[in-house]
Amino acid sequence: MDSDEEDFSYEEEDDEGDDSCDFGVDADEGFDSTYDMPNTASGADDIFTYEVLTPDTIVSYMNTIIDEVDAVFQLTRPVARILLGHFKWDKEKLLERYYCGDQEKLFKDAHLVNPLAQSTLNKVQRLSRSNSGSTSSAFCDICLQVSTNIQTFQGLECHHEFCTRCWKEYLTSKIMDEQKENIACPAVKCDILVNETFVGRILNDQIVKRKYHHLIANSFVVNNRLIKWCPAPDCMNAVKASYSDANAVTCLCRHEFCFGCTEPVHEPVNCSLLKQWIKKCNDDSETANWISANTKECPKCQVTIEKNGGCNHMVCRNNSCKADFCWVCLGPWEPHGSNWYSCNRFDEKDSQNAREAQNKSRSSLERYLFYCNRYMNHIQSAKLECELEAKVVTKMNEMQKHNMSWIEVQFLTKAVKVLSMCRNTLKYTYVFAFYLQKNNQTVIFEDNQKDVEMATETLSEYLERDISSENLGCIKQKVQDKYRYCEMRRKVLLDHVNEGYERDFWEFQDIP
Repeated sequence: MDSDEEDFSYEEEDDEGDDSCDFGVDADEGFDSTYDMPNTASGADDIFTYEVLTPDTIVSYMNTIIDEVDAVFQLTRPVARILLGHFKWDKEKLLERYYCGDQEKLFKDAHLVNPLAQSTLNKVQRLSRSNSGSTSSAFCDICLQVSTNIQTFQGLECHHEFCTRCWKEYLTSKIMDEQKENIACPAVKCDILVNETFVGRILNDQIVKRKYHHLIANSFVVNNRLIKWCPAPDCMNAVKASYSDANAVTCLCRHEFCFGCTEPVHEPVNCSLLKQWIKKCNDDSETANWISANTKECPKCQVTIEKNGGCNHMVCRNNSCKADFCWVCLGPWEPHGSNWYSCNRFDEKDSQNAREAQNKSRSSLERYLFYCNRYMNHIQSAKLECELEAKVVTKMNEMQKHNMSWIEVQFLTKAVKVLSMCRNTLKYTYVFAFYLQKNNQTVIFEDNQKDVEMATETLSEYLERDISSENLGCIKQKVQDKYRYCEMRRKVLLDHVNEGYERDFWEFQDIP
């Protein structure tokens, strides 16, 4: 294999490129090559800093790491990149393992042939074989064809060689169809990885080569715990942080998200609970209402059952139960079948027993629906208030036409921003409360939650009024007072929750 070293580049897949596999870093057209200066957010002990990386700066940063490792190891850049990828781009961990561990095992685990252990004799023999031209023949194990021109055969350091046509088809399939950047040698039971130098020598199709470069860049970001892609649609930027934590970061596209899980900022609930909630909503939200409306519990074993016919005579299918009962009253069926007994008369005692059995089984479902409905309600309110923001901007422009200054109407922008923040916080307080176990602190939390909710609804009502230049003086003071109060109560709520995390007085239920 060639030892020519090439720099990695990130190019648009539809650009026209030259035939060489030049991995030099160039700024892509359509991308702003500048990026935000490091931002800061409060951390527990250290200051959390981050910066936004555009596609070309992602590649530049990756090449810098590769060069640093390559300068230490004195190997080839492709080998350094594969080693870094094996260690999730943790340079310190790689260096420690390289100098303190078994190097032969290191290269084997990274699916590489140890370049330090390759004998000069093997290289000379391979070079001699390549220069022998048509004096000998070679057999391709993929297409099962024999060729007298062994110069058309290519292989990795493992010395498994195949014809160039088969290599092209194999690499193209892995890159375009399977979306893989870690491509192993096609030989049976061989796991040695192909690198970018080999791909550049084999492939001529620029679209496939650029796709391969994109896959490597994506792998660099995905496997690096200190870099996260911006989750906003059509955004190709990433965020690099000083350490991995659930802090809010803002991309160049102005999308704000949690660095820990890349979900929208979700104070006061932590990432692990939010992940559980999202999974539960995806699994249960569509079926929960249907279960509540269309099923009942067996009065004996409390298993949930569905009526699948018009007859009200039910037999529980639970093998250990087999209860015989009436769908209407959940009482034993036997009296219904004799002496024309009917369950048309209300019995307070039987009704209470039935309700107790049903309530016991459905309490968890009802609890979930309680918090889910309020969570979804704030999502819906936030969507409607996005329209309110556009209306406020229009109203502000109209006011400025009536001898009102730009500064005088800015209180509306601030109010809408505070309203959005409070809606987002309230939405996640119901996720937090769903998993929270009751104790003395939960009472304080619920009181704070109530205060924020009431203030938010009042602020929303103020902003939805027909604000005009005539009533501006009256409404301005009310809106300013209310959004300041909302800000203050929201801060009190979040401070209390964060104090609970730090002092460990929150206890959470393990809900599947």
